[in-house]
Amino acid sequence: MLTISKQPQGRFALFRLGFRPFFLGAAIFAAVSTLLWMLVLVFNQAIHINLPGIAWHAHEMIFGYSMAIIAGFLLTAVRNWTGMATASGVPLLGIFTLWLLARILPFWPGAYANIAMACCDIAFGVFLTIAVTIPIMRAKAWRQLAIVSKLALMILANLCFYAGLHGWLGNGMTIGIYTGFYLIIALILTMGRRVIPFFVERGVGYEVKLDNRRWLDLSSMVLFLLFFISDIFFAAKQLSAFIAIILFLLHGIRAYGWHTRGIWRKPLLWSLFIGYGFIILAFPLYSASVYFGLSPFLSVHAFAFGGIGVISFSMAARVSLGHTGRNVHLAPPALIYCLIMLVAGAILRVIVPIFAPGHYLLWLASSQILWIMSFVGFVVVYTPMLVSPRIDGQAG
Repeated sequence: MLTISKQPQGRFALFRLGFRPFFLGAAIFAAVSTLLWMLVLVFNQAIHINLPGIAWHAHEMIFGYSMAIIAGFLLTAVRNWTGMATASGVPLLGIFTLWLLARILPFWPGAYANIAMACCDIAFGVFLTIAVTIPIMRAKAWRQLAIVSKLALMILANLCFYAGLHGWLGNGMTIGIYTGFYLIIALILTMGRRVIPFFVERGVGYEVKLDNRRWLDLSSMVLFLLFFISDIFFAAKQLSAFIAIILFLLHGIRAYGWHTRGIWRKPLLWSLFIGYGFIILAFPLYSASVYFGLSPFLSVHAFAFGGIGVISFSMAARVSLGHTGRNVHLAPPALIYCLIMLVAGAILRVIVPIFAPGHYLLWLASSQILWIMSFVGFVVVYTPMLVSPRIDGQAG
C-alpha cells in the first residue's frame, strides 16, 4: 500500500503527480488552441496546420485537451483508489512529453509531421493506459478495469482518425472523432457518477446522503451505448434521436436526485451541476436537430463546451486544490470569475443562438473569448500551486 508521509522536498514539483503537468498543459493548450481556431474561423487568418482546420479543432479538443484532463485525473485518482503509486518523475515527464509533441507537430512543416504526430499521440495513449493499469492490477482493483477499457477504446478511435487522415480508412477521421467524442462523454458520466455525489455530500456543509440508483446506472449506460452505436456506425438518426430523449429523462431524474440547495453556495459544486446540466440538455438538442432541423453543432457544443469544458475545468480546479494541500471547499476568488465566464461562454455558444441565430458569428466569437479568458485565469491562479510542493509537506 502507498504510504504518504511528510518529507523534505525540492521546490519544483511539476512532475510529482499526474494532475500537475497535465492540468497545467491542458489549460494552456485550451487557451492557445482556441485562440488559433478563432483566428482561422472568425478572422479568416491563414495559419499553417497540417490537418484540415475543422478536423484539427475537433481532434485536439478530444484527444488533446480532454485526454490531458483525463490523464491528470486518472494518474492521480488511481493512486487514491488503489493505494498504489502512479507515474511520477521521469516516467510522468515521458508521458507528458509525448502528449505535448503530438500537440505541436501539426504546425511542423516537415513532410513526415503527421506521421510523427500519430506516433507520439498513439504512444501517449498506450503509455497512459499502461501507467493506469499497473497499479490497478497490483491492487487487484478489478472494478477499475472499466476505466482502462475506455482508454483502450480511445486509442482505437485515435487510430481510426489517423488511418482516415492518411487515406488508409475511408471515413476514418469522422469515425475516430465521434467515437472519441462519445467515449469522453461516457468517461465523464462514469467518473461523474462516482465523484459528484461524493463532492456534494462533503461540500455542502450539512448532512446529506445522495444515492445512486442501480436501475438508473444500468439503463443510462446501456442506452448511451446504443445511442453511440446507432449514431456513428449505422447513421440511424431517427433511432438515435428517440434514444436521446430517453437519456434526457434518465439523466434529468439523476440530476434531480443529486440536487440539494447547498450546492449553489459552492462554486466548485454548482459548476459541476451546470456542466452536467449541459450534457443533459445536449440530448434534446440532438433530437431537435433530427426532428426540427436545428443546427447539430448546438448539441455538439452542449456536450463539448458546456459539458466537457465546464466539468473538466471544475474538476481540475478542485483536484488541484485538494492535492496541493489546500481547502477544496474554498475556491480562490479569481477562480469564481473564471467559472462564471466559462458558463457564460457556454450559454452564448449553445443557448443564445437558438433564439438569435442571425448573430451567430458574434455569439461564437464571444464564447471563444470567454473560454480563452477562463483558461488564462486558471493558468494564472494555479501555476504557482502546480509547480510548487504541497503546502502541508506531504508527498505528491
